[in-house]
Amino acid sequence: MGLRPVPQLSGVAAYPLADLGGARLLSLAQNESACPPSPRAVEAARAVLADAALYPDPDCSDLRAAIAGVHDLQAGRVLFGAGSMELIAAIARAYLGPGDRALMPAYGYMYFATAARLAGATVDLAPEAGLSVDVAALLDHVTPATRVVFVANPGNPTGTRIGRADILALRDGLPGDVLLLVDEAYAEFAPTDPVFDLVTRGDTVVIRSFSKAYGLAGLRAGWGLFPDDVATNVQKCLAPNGLTAPTQAAAAAAMRDQVWMRATVATTAGRRDRFRDRLRALGLDLPESHTNFVLIGFGSDDAATRTDAALRAGGLALRGMAGYGLPDRLRATVGAEDAMSLAAEIIEGALR
Repeated sequence: MGLRPVPQLSGVAAYPLADLGGARLLSLAQNESACPPSPRAVEAARAVLADAALYPDPDCSDLRAAIAGVHDLQAGRVLFGAGSMELIAAIARAYLGPGDRALMPAYGYMYFATAARLAGATVDLAPEAGLSVDVAALLDHVTPATRVVFVANPGNPTGTRIGRADILALRDGLPGDVLLLVDEAYAEFAPTDPVFDLVTRGDTVVIRSFSKAYGLAGLRAGWGLFPDDVATNVQKCLAPNGLTAPTQAAAAAAMRDQVWMRATVATTAGRRDRFRDRLRALGLDLPESHTNFVLIGFGSDDAATRTDAALRAGGLALRGMAGYGLPDRLRATVGAEDAMSLAAEIIEGALR
């Protein structure tokens, strides 16, 4: 009969990464930072390499203390993963299984669905309002089998966000046995009233990332604030020693260098808004972005396809959105100033 994988794998496609066209294309497709990480982070990572023969601190003690200090949190409630994706997958494994249902917005982060399906759960999608999370629609789609609700705020790939009051309304409207996961990977680009206090209720998790505003995508570090019982269960699904020593050191130093992070966010937002305004002047549809990327609407699938081909011919890779059900759109990560200028020029030429 041969080897057989678990049944749920037959209905799950591998998570689709961006098509970067090999080394010949400059990537504006993966939402990497437009700026390098803090020099303090680089030096901190370099300083621990001499001890690479030793396993890293399994408790991430210094990184835990850095996060707790900056965000005024209880250090013991923080968990870490190799990027926030590992935390999402661990939450799905801990709280979803065959017969369960997960709920997310229609244009929510695609890895939510991948992680839920790998756990054997069914995924339900709630409509969005103007490419933004619709709390009423999410609550309308809750079923007796719903166990986890996934929300990214700000959203990926939309870039839109909802306010604290909306997150509170969503939590208040959900049954107490439904876990709410709020993914704030882009929160540093959209400073607002935090929702960490929801974690004290025991039914909400808030996760964040070092890959975006902190410029550490290559070191893979994500973190989240968890209720005690949820943390206990999720930790069972995480690999021990998950963060390398250089990753821990760099992330702790980056977290403590808030001045560098805020400068990165300001530089990125300036480039993003100039690029957005230039494309809006062409009549293109770009929702307001609170992230380090923009979602570009071309009005038709054909126009998006032709523009994508022109960009690739010009040496740039953007992210196609057909997999998200938005084939008339491309997502552009904010990169170097000259890359954004070149992208705008190619788009202008393609539209002419």
